[in-house]
Amino acid sequence: MSVASYNQISINNSALQHNYCLLKSRVGEDVRILAMVKADAYGHGMIEAASAFYEAGCRDFGVAEIDEGVRLRNSGMQGNIYIFLGFIASEVSLFFDYELVPVLYDIASAKVLSDEAIKRDTRISVHVKIDCGMTRLGVFPEAFDDFLSELKENPGIKLAGLASHFPKADEWESSQTLEQFKAFESVLASQEFGFQSIKHTANSGGILYFPQTHCDMVRAGIALYGYYPDGVSGREIERGDLLQPAMEFTTQVIQVKTVPAGVGVSYGHTYITETETTIAVLPVGYEDGLSRSLSNRGYVLIHGKRAKIIGRICMNLCMVDVSRMDNVKIGDRVTILGTQKDDGISGDEIAAWMGSISYEVLCLFGNNNERKCI
Repeated sequence: MSVASYNQISINNSALQHNYCLLKSRVGEDVRILAMVKADAYGHGMIEAASAFYEAGCRDFGVAEIDEGVRLRNSGMQGNIYIFLGFIASEVSLFFDYELVPVLYDIASAKVLSDEAIKRDTRISVHVKIDCGMTRLGVFPEAFDDFLSELKENPGIKLAGLASHFPKADEWESSQTLEQFKAFESVLASQEFGFQSIKHTANSGGILYFPQTHCDMVRAGIALYGYYPDGVSGREIERGDLLQPAMEFTTQVIQVKTVPAGVGVSYGHTYITETETTIAVLPVGYEDGLSRSLSNRGYVLIHGKRAKIIGRICMNLCMVDVSRMDNVKIGDRVTILGTQKDDGISGDEIAAWMGSISYEVLCLFGNNNERKCI
């Protein structure tokens, strides 16, 4: 017998596919979309989300670590699976056994891959990341000539792609993204590769706001899950079809109580009732991804109306003020993320209350609760 949690995450596969198709219409038929499904697809379920994107036409998928790639391949997923965070030398055989594509940023990893490829009498296709301004993983442009020379000394390696990543593509008025792209193009222009390599630089912001950076392939992340990389402002300036958020987070009321003025609520009594107050207790807390930073700040929806979170959020519980609502009772549906009647709470709004971004909200909720696809 399976027992369901009070707290449920619902993922709308139709929304995921809508977002993929919308982005595809923006980049055109000649540009491939690599769907980033790392971090369990931003909390949406790596295997389930990748399957939805595959049905919509996607054949390229990106994850962070090699174990994610193995799990994705073991699920039966076809297409190309890219590993973006490197690997431990003892794991090198997995790239060959599971047909995974390494994204390189150091020569030591290239040598390990080449040696394994030679043992297997084959060559492995790799992509190389160039750091043109993110100051994260990647080879600096000024070091790329030497890197490429050393790479050519590894006969088991086939250079199949070149990538970079934009740190400010969510700022559509910024000149930095195009300056970085020019730096990337300059690196490519300085070399005679002798083959057709795949170039990819554009993340969700690049896809939506900088079409000149689309190259041969783009890497879609947050936009696939229905959110704009610059938050609410991106949705407001959009003039065409909109991205559709795919995640909903609901729970239910497990107790209702009325207390007089002057009563402290939850740990530390950071909230004191000013008047007689009706409180609904919800079985959700920071263990479930409802950040403690939302204490005395966030809201939920009950009966289609907003109820403020009062007092500190606990590990498994929180309290909300329902004094202005009629007949709230045990079992009533509570929407934490999503719509209820005429109102809705988005990941962007929750992120603003937290001082964060929608990416974190989706990961927190999706990776800490039961999920179902609808």
